[in-house]
This record gives sequence, C-alpha cells and structure tokens, in this order.
Amino acid sequence: GGLCIAQSLKIPQDRKDKTIDFDKIIKQLLETPNARAIVIFANDEDIKQILAAAKRADQVGHFLWVGSDTWGSKVSPLLQQEDVAEGAITILPKRATIEGFDTYFTSRTLENNRRNVWFAEYWEENFNCKLTISGSKKEDTDRKCTGQERIGKDSHYEQEGKVQFVIDAVYAMAHALHHMNKDLCADYPGVCPEMEHAGGKKLLKYIRSVNFNGSAGTPVMFNKNGDAPGRYDIFQYHTTNTSTPGYRLVGQWTDDLQLNIDEMQWGKGVREVPSSVCSLPCKPGERKKMVKGMPCCWHCELCDGYQYQADEVTCLLCSYNERPNENRTGCRSIPIVKLEWHSPWAVIPVFLAMLGIIATIFVMATFIRYNDTPIVRASGRELSYVLLTGIFLCYIITFLMIAKPNVAVCSFRRIFLGLGMCISYAALLTKTNRIYRIFEQGKKSVTAPRLISPTSQLAITSSLISVQLLGVFIWFAVDPPNIIIDYDEQKTMNPDQARGVLKCDITDLQIICSLGYSILLMVTCTVYAIKTRGVPENFNEAKPIGFTMYTTCIVWLAFIPIFFGTAQSAEKLYIQTTTLTISMNLSASVALGMLYMPKVYIIIFHPELNVQKRKRSFKAVVTAATMSSRLSHKPSDRPNGEAKTELCENVDPNS
Repeated sequence: GGLCIAQSLKIPQDRKDKTIDFDKIIKQLLETPNARAIVIFANDEDIKQILAAAKRADQVGHFLWVGSDTWGSKVSPLLQQEDVAEGAITILPKRATIEGFDTYFTSRTLENNRRNVWFAEYWEENFNCKLTISGSKKEDTDRKCTGQERIGKDSHYEQEGKVQFVIDAVYAMAHALHHMNKDLCADYPGVCPEMEHAGGKKLLKYIRSVNFNGSAGTPVMFNKNGDAPGRYDIFQYHTTNTSTPGYRLVGQWTDDLQLNIDEMQWGKGVREVPSSVCSLPCKPGERKKMVKGMPCCWHCELCDGYQYQADEVTCLLCSYNERPNENRTGCRSIPIVKLEWHSPWAVIPVFLAMLGIIATIFVMATFIRYNDTPIVRASGRELSYVLLTGIFLCYIITFLMIAKPNVAVCSFRRIFLGLGMCISYAALLTKTNRIYRIFEQGKKSVTAPRLISPTSQLAITSSLISVQLLGVFIWFAVDPPNIIIDYDEQKTMNPDQARGVLKCDITDLQIICSLGYSILLMVTCTVYAIKTRGVPENFNEAKPIGFTMYTTCIVWLAFIPIFFGTAQSAEKLYIQTTTLTISMNLSASVALGMLYMPKVYIIIFHPELNVQKRKRSFKAVVTAATMSSRLSHKPSDRPNGEAKTELCENVDPNS
C-alpha cells in the first residue's frame, strides 16, 4: 500500500552502445524529477552501468536506489562510484551458515568429487592453476595444479548465501515425494504404478503442502501461490559518518517490516528521510489531473474563473450569487454594491442638480415676487410656472437615481424619470405651437386662432402630460416596481472584482421607453421652433425657445450612443446613471438659462426696462408682425438694411 510506479523501464539486452542506452534511461527517469526512488532489478554489470550513467548526468545524490537481492551486499557494482550509491537500500534473504556443508565442501578434492563435472573448472579458478587434463580452459596462468590444494586452506572460502535455500529446496522435494508415496503406495514397496503416472500437477500439490523445519531451523512452507515466507535483511550503503564505507544492517522483514530509522542516513550524511513522489501535492484550489496509466502521477490544474475545488480531482462552479474564496476551497457571497453618494460618478451630477435646484428656486421666487410686472406677464405666467416645475423635477430625478433602491424609490423613479422632461417640453411645445398658429392664421385673416388663451394653453399642456402619466400607470399595472440584485452586470473575468448590483428592476429599454414620449415632444417642439424661426425675436420667446431646443437635441443625441454603448461595460450602472442624470441636468439648465435668466437679469438689474408698452389689438399686432416677416426677406430701404417693427407682447386676442 502507498506504493505506485511512475515509470517502468526495461534495460535492452541486445544493445550495441551501452553508454548511450544507459544515458537514455537516466534521461527518461529525470522526466519525473520528483520520483527519486529507483527500484532496480538488474545484474551486477547493469547496476554498475546505471550508476555510472547517473554520475555522467551529474545526478549524484538525486536518485534514491533500492536494490533487489541481486544487488544485495555486493561491492563490485559500486567500485569507483560509491558516492552515487550513497544511501542505497538493498535486501538479502535471511540466511544461516550451514556448518555441515562447510565441512563437506572443504573436504572435496579432485579425487573424491569426480561426479561433479564442473568441479575441475572451479578448482582451476579457485586456486589459479592449470590442470594437465585435456580440455582445460585456464589460459591466463602457467602454474600447474598439484591436486594437493585444499579448499579453505590454500584459497579463500566463504559459504554462498543461497546454500541454505538449495538444501531446503531439496528437502522440500524429498518430503513431498515421501508424503506422495505414503498416500499412493501405502502397501507397495518402492514406487507404485499409480505414483509413476501421477503427473506433475499432483506432485506440485504435495510440494505446496510440505511443512518442516529447514536446515537453519526455520519453518519451510509455501503459500497458495507457491511462495515461501519472505525473510529478508535490509541493508543501506554508507560512505559518510563511518570509518569504512560499506553496507549497514538497518532492518529486516519477517512477518512485518522492522526498520531502524535512526541508523539510516542519506546523501551527504543527511538523517531526514527524503521524499520520492511522482507529483507533488496540489495547492489548495487546484485539482489533480491524472496521467493516464500512472495512478500516482498527476498535473495540478487551478480551478479558474468562478470554480472552486470540490475534492482532489473535481472543480465545480459556484452558484450565480457566489464567488470562490481566497484559496478556492469553497464559495462565498458576492458583495452587493450600489451607486454611493460619495462616488465620483455621483458627485458631479449631484453638484449640478443642487446648483440647478437653487437657480430654479431663485427664478421661481423672482417670478412670484414680480408676478404682475410686464416681463413676467408677457412670458405667459401660467406656462412659465409649469415649465419651471418641469425643470425642477429634471433636477430632482438626480437624487432619486442615486438614492438606495427600494420599492418606494423605484416607484418614484418610474414616475419622475420622464415626467420632468414631459412637463418641460409639453409647455414649450404648447408655446411654439401657439406662436406658429398665430402667424399662420395671420397670413390668411386677422381673426385670432382658437385655443390661444392661457386657460386653453394649460389644458393642452395638461393633456400632453396626462399621456405620460397614463403610460406610467400602465407600466405600474403590468410590471410592479421591484428591486433586484444583478450579478451579471459586474461579473468580471476576475472573481475578486465581481459585484452584485442592487438596483431597481428597470431595463435599458424601459428607460428609453419612459423617455421616449418626452423625446417625441422635444423633437416636435424643435420642428415648430424651426418653423417659427422667422418670427420677430421679441414675440413670445420664439428665438430663445429655438436655441433651447437645438442645444437640447445635441445633448440627447450625445446621450443615446453613450447610454447604449456602455451596456456591456462592468461600470454600466455608474456610466449610464451619470450620463442620464447629467443629460437631464444639462437639458434643464439650457432651458433655465436661455428662457429665464435674461428676464431675471432685466427684472433685477434693469427694472427701467420692465415697463408696460402700449396695448395694441390682435389685428394690429398680426399685421405688423406679418409685414415684418415679409420685410425681413426683402432688401431694406433703410441705410442699415433693417426693417424694425415695434410689437407689444401683451396681445388682446379679443380685439
């Protein structure tokens, strides 16, 4: 458990250039640099080549070698590359020296061991001499064997570690045959026919069933897979912190692992156990993307966008009103924002609106104070107060658009959003229409047109305003006011900047529809202003109204592309609100400045001009104005080319 393979490489056997092959193996192993532990099953020569290749690649101390019992405690594979093998862990089957075998083998000579066909060759190698018998393969020496040499006296002798297992294997076979013979040939001396024809499968069954004490006194038995119990000694190769480099016994395996960690050391004498993993653990907020066929290898992928880490291998999307927390291990609520009073987007519109409200109140107070003076009466007092009310409401809407949304605020927004403009342009349209009808009628007759009295003008204006109010009430009935939190408007690519916008449930289209009727009145008023541009400039404000409408059209032509052009912006709420309120403030300010400020200036600073002119009949006024209009299109007989007509604005329509 807890062990898996990052790579499984095979050492080619039919290789031509050993160096290239082993260098290639080391290069492949470095493709998973965090998987440092290398379990190696190879012969002595291949182990030596692998270590040499690691040294050529300058990877001394990088790899943690784990050798099989083929490596064991051998010194030959490590010659001249001991530093590469520092910390290598190897195993050897637990073994015991069989004294009886030593006695037997050291007594073997050429005379008493002729049955072993390889013994003569062993004799030559062991004593480094050459036998005179034919077929000798010893070519590197001229020394003759005497036959009197003795194993262990005239040469070094050490019992091979696997002798115990060979003896036990022979005894296992003997016990199996003995038990098989007892079962199949109970009353038959020797091997009975049934045993002769038993077959290998039946013999294997008896072999797997043996259970006896072996040559070293340990039990010999086999499991269901035919394997004997594993008993191993665990060694580690040390070169530092020791007087002589070599293998140190650091543990064993019998029925379980027993390891003396305190005795172990790694590269450069480090005592801390190093780690070897194919992939490092992913950071919080990252998921594992597993590598196919390599269960312990993965790539770490960040749960990006609005995703969070649900478990080790899964990223899930947060709900629509949430965003990932800082380490992306869960979700948190998206902050709710609204347009604040201290925001730069609100400061400018509020400042303009406050100035406008102060100016409007000042003008209205001046008109009320001088209500019976000629200039106030001549401007059409009733419609002037209506227009001032509309201008005042245009300024007031700024505060409603910035106030914290609730049902009441949203209701007032719907009512006053288009009402201020509607009142203003309804009054101006009524004025320009009156002027137009008067002079069109004057071209045909001197009879006064209908519906030009103050009462009629108020009735017409009220009718136009009622259309806007009717539309608002229908809107209330179809779609009652409500507040919403819009999470899409400011859902940026970066979740940390995501915000939910608290706002009234009013769409861009509904805003335009609410203003649409007012814009229609504005356009119609502009058309009449163009048609009455030839009227004498001191007759019922025709020229100032014209300039007011031209300027207002320019303001709203600039408003529309800005309003819709920012529909996809993350700052949509701020830009559109600021644009709308500034446009309404400018429209109101243009009307206030062009239509009222000149009159207020005369009333306050030049009261001598605020006097009653002689009263003339409607017939005389229209005749004079018509003549003036005609003269304005002909060369004048006067030296300066002007045709002046003195008109009194206080016209009596009944004369």
